[in-house]
Amino acid sequence: MKPNTPLFRKIAGAAACLSMTAAALGVSALAPAAPAVAAPASGQLDAAVAALRGISTMTADFIQTDRNGSTVKGKLTLKRPGRIRFQYEPSAKMLIVGDGRALTFVDYDVRQVQRWPIKNSPLGALLDPGRDVSKYGRVVPTGSANVTSIEVRDKSHPEYGIITLIFTRNAAAPGGLELSYWVALDSQNQRTTIQLANQRYGAAVPDSTFRWTDPRPNIRR
Repeated sequence: MKPNTPLFRKIAGAAACLSMTAAALGVSALAPAAPAVAAPASGQLDAAVAALRGISTMTADFIQTDRNGSTVKGKLTLKRPGRIRFQYEPSAKMLIVGDGRALTFVDYDVRQVQRWPIKNSPLGALLDPGRDVSKYGRVVPTGSANVTSIEVRDKSHPEYGIITLIFTRNAAAPGGLELSYWVALDSQNQRTTIQLANQRYGAAVPDSTFRWTDPRPNIRR
């Protein structure tokens, strides 16, 4: 389904803002068949933080869904600290790049560029080296020991939004937990879901991956 262009630009520009309850996670579909004993909440939070910090690089396919159910696909590249690239499918004519300091939303359709400090985005929980996920995160019960849900919000800065990170058990992922998708909600209640697939870790990713071409006339980056 092709996204509602004006709304989707705003949502994408806010860097995948979304919100979802743990009950909507499809836990039975995500969890392995083998039962497991749930760890205490503090242990789950520590394990999730360790898993995030254990990612040096990651690539994955993604599907982004806005609050109206419109979807768009693409390729995600992550390089810590602070760098990320959402390479959308060609029909979307959009790009989001994080260079360690800011998130840049490039709309090639209308030749516009917008930038936000990483710390002001829900994605700061993933990308901002100064963001203490353990300080601002809380475990949201999922009903499954194989699925961990962490909601991250800075109550002193509600304008930063909320991001809920969903991890599933995977021995091949850093810390034994794989970031499966996230749900983020910005201060304007704009919501988007990013679902990941085919995650790969530790491959060499050149810094040039996070460069972009400026579509505005007579400007090149």
